[in-house]
Amino acid sequence: MSVLEKMTSEDAIALEDKHGAHNYHPLPVVLSKGEGVYVWDVEGKRYYDFLSAYSAVNQGHCHPKIVGAMMEQAQTLTLTSRAFYNDVLGGYEKYATETFGFDKLLPMNTGAEAVETALKICRKWAYEKKGIHENEAEIVVCENNFHGRTTTIISFSNDPVARKNFGPYTNGFIKIEYDNLQALEKVLKSNTNIAGFLVEPIQGEAGVYVPTEGYLKSAKELCEKYNVLFIADEVQTGIARTGKMLAVDHENVKPDILILGKALSGGAYPVSAVLADDAIMGVIKPGNHGSTFGGNPIAAKVAIAALEVVKNENLAENANVLGELFRSELNKFIPTSNLVNAVRGKGLLNAILINDIEESSTAWDICMALKENGLLAKPTHGNIIRFAPPLVMTEKQLLECVSIITETIQQFEK
Repeated sequence: MSVLEKMTSEDAIALEDKHGAHNYHPLPVVLSKGEGVYVWDVEGKRYYDFLSAYSAVNQGHCHPKIVGAMMEQAQTLTLTSRAFYNDVLGGYEKYATETFGFDKLLPMNTGAEAVETALKICRKWAYEKKGIHENEAEIVVCENNFHGRTTTIISFSNDPVARKNFGPYTNGFIKIEYDNLQALEKVLKSNTNIAGFLVEPIQGEAGVYVPTEGYLKSAKELCEKYNVLFIADEVQTGIARTGKMLAVDHENVKPDILILGKALSGGAYPVSAVLADDAIMGVIKPGNHGSTFGGNPIAAKVAIAALEVVKNENLAENANVLGELFRSELNKFIPTSNLVNAVRGKGLLNAILINDIEESSTAWDICMALKENGLLAKPTHGNIIRFAPPLVMTEKQLLECVSIITETIQQFEK
């Protein structure tokens, strides 16, 4: 095919299938343009984006302020590595630490990298500050967690697809039931080698499981009682997605270590970060950890713009209001449906539970029909469909999308 010929969806899918690793199972739609809450495929059909690149595009596709900051910096200085200072990173670190209320920020690129960074910081703190003997620190995690797919992270996953045939696994993790304070206190009380508790304020990949009100606050109090670091993975739930700047803000919890990614750049560039106060971040010394691209000038400039957009456009408040409206409208529909059992979520991170087994294709088939009707979403865990549109959505747009969703589901009612 000539490079001048217009590529069809079939062409693009075939090209990826032949030359790319098969580590994803995408919905068969080939996107070529995005703006705000919309994306367009190569044939020109417009869709509502109800995934937001797994909550990376909270500020909407191609936000002009974020893109403008990226383009301006890209024409000036792109990368120095951390062998030298650059004139943007310090300003970003100051802005972000003041925004989230921490002393220090360690910049990385991806969410999984940031999780790995937090684990390293937690372990080093345990040996140097808490007094745990080296190589004996353990970190408590939750069942059905999702923190990424590196070798260490899958070591404490219970997703067989992510784990099988990737061992041997990394030791040092204890899994407990999510949203179970008794299980948390039991392990903290019985094991003096616990260094930290790593938790998602809402379990996103597991199907948007929102814990019982007060769980996060009580878990933080238990961590303080037993001198254990509370590590909040807000890669997906942070940056206004749940109706607050952070999901832990709903319970006024300040983590000991905060992990951010995805919407920290508005989806324009890979940017992640780990934040902590001096007493914890101070254990990291030159040579302990790093990244050639982490903290590069483009990333720093983009992250500042992305955070400014969230604040200036009141995206947390919008997510809170529209999230309430979305769940309210779906709860009116559910009693009339044989196919949808429940809607759950917080802010504009929501999911519906399909009345079928995980192994069924019903949720996938519904998402395929939604695509035909102009809305893009994907199932998780077989029978759950997650809905997470950009936070720049208007009430009128949301209600139109609710109509698309309910009318599509009605096509499948028996």
